[in-house]
Amino acid sequence: MGTKVAIFDSTLRDGAQAEGISFSVEDKLKILTLLDDHGIDYIEAGNPGSNPKDLEFFARASSISLKHSKLAAFGSTRRRDIRVENDDNVQSLLLAATPVIVIFGKSWDFHVTEIIRTTLEENLNMIRDTVAFFKSKGKEVVYDAEHFFDGYKASPEYAVKSLQAAVDGGADSLVLCDTNGGSFSSEVGEIVRKMVSLFDLPIGIHAHNDAGMAVANSVMAVENGARHVQGTYIGFGERCGNANLSTIIANLGVKRDYDCLPAGEYRHITRTARHIAAISNVAINERDPFIGNCAFAHKGGMHIDGVNKASSSFEHIDPELVGGQRRFLMSEVSGRRMILDKIWEVDASITKDDAVTDSIMKRLKELEHEGYQFEGAESTFELVIRKQLGKYRPFFELEHFKIIGEQPANGEYGSSAIIKVKVDGKSEITAAEGDGPVNALDSALRKVLDRFYPELSNVHLTDYKVRVINGRDATAAKVRVLIQSTDGDSVWTTVGVSTDIIEASWIALVDSIEYKLLKLEEARVLA
Repeated sequence: MGTKVAIFDSTLRDGAQAEGISFSVEDKLKILTLLDDHGIDYIEAGNPGSNPKDLEFFARASSISLKHSKLAAFGSTRRRDIRVENDDNVQSLLLAATPVIVIFGKSWDFHVTEIIRTTLEENLNMIRDTVAFFKSKGKEVVYDAEHFFDGYKASPEYAVKSLQAAVDGGADSLVLCDTNGGSFSSEVGEIVRKMVSLFDLPIGIHAHNDAGMAVANSVMAVENGARHVQGTYIGFGERCGNANLSTIIANLGVKRDYDCLPAGEYRHITRTARHIAAISNVAINERDPFIGNCAFAHKGGMHIDGVNKASSSFEHIDPELVGGQRRFLMSEVSGRRMILDKIWEVDASITKDDAVTDSIMKRLKELEHEGYQFEGAESTFELVIRKQLGKYRPFFELEHFKIIGEQPANGEYGSSAIIKVKVDGKSEITAAEGDGPVNALDSALRKVLDRFYPELSNVHLTDYKVRVINGRDATAAKVRVLIQSTDGDSVWTTVGVSTDIIEASWIALVDSIEYKLLKLEEARVLA
């Protein structure tokens, strides 16, 4: 086991400040349990005094027996010129009843004099008094030195004094914050190394990503002695986001010999990231290192050939170490071997000389001529192969659907869909409204299928793309629709082509649902 590095997740607090994020109490409780199961050391969840939602969260979280994680509440030092016992914000942190309290204070003299407008000495008293107050209550206190790197560059002596004030108050760890996210890795490494030499307490790093270096700065801090890393699990947060913990953990724990998670949990990094994304209702950047769908995707024939011979030729780690999956993309540069590999995934007994192999090749060329593109839509490609091999059966049959669009007096355009579907000889008809015709059609189809296939309840669309294929035909042009779906664990993409955007969307939507049902059926057979 390597050197221990404590992982501190602030998705429930810092992450909640990201644009477009709004956690319910249930969302926060789900993420809390997910991170605890994953083996995260600290989970910071906000301030119970800041809003009723956080107050309810901490009240309900207190009844959850965490297996690994320590839950933390977050707040600032006392206000200027007031006794700590009389500060309502400080007192509110006790309502959380958490074993850990995170206190942030000012380490940049500019912020002290110009933002909170107090004296440099009073700021040090505020830090010392607040930390000491929570230590007297038996709490573990993590001190976050806000704007530390900017403060150190402006006045090294005062920045160090701010840390010493926290030490004098009894802090258990000192976290250096790159709050504006503009520091360079060389600066971070040098400053962290100096602080490690000055203080006996564990030194931590809290990096923001405004210059695109939050992960690099966090790793650099660890390599220079930091033993506590803060961030959000998939990197979202205020402005450009926080340090992405999934990337940091994979780099430190898989590529280096640091102890960040329980031994078996590194293989769950991708799954955990996708679960958090699903709960948060955000789409993972598919080009994110380690967890993105493109992280281990190969397209060029030479690259694919190299990976097949020796994966390390074009992959820096084995994808399975972080729960990822190697993908070979279908394209004009993939080669015949790539297509054969896909056929063998469905039926290993097929040879390159079988007649069915030629029929599959012919069918693929026909579809590509029609405008289909299977790069990034391997799920539809697999269904094409299955149909050609006779290893496909439809799970439902569309009898008809009707889309109604209208713009009422209030000017807000809306759509409704009426759909009739047959499953196992039974016909069902239903209707649904949606934000546009495709959303209405999706909602109506799910209403019907949920009765027959309740497993689809956790499947939702995460991306929808439309590409005009032959723009010269103007409004009569063909369109290619790509739909990306997830069940929280895996991600798959399907494609449909038509001169009618709704029909193209329907084709891709049906493939998406049938692909999921097919995988569920295969899993039941194997079980």
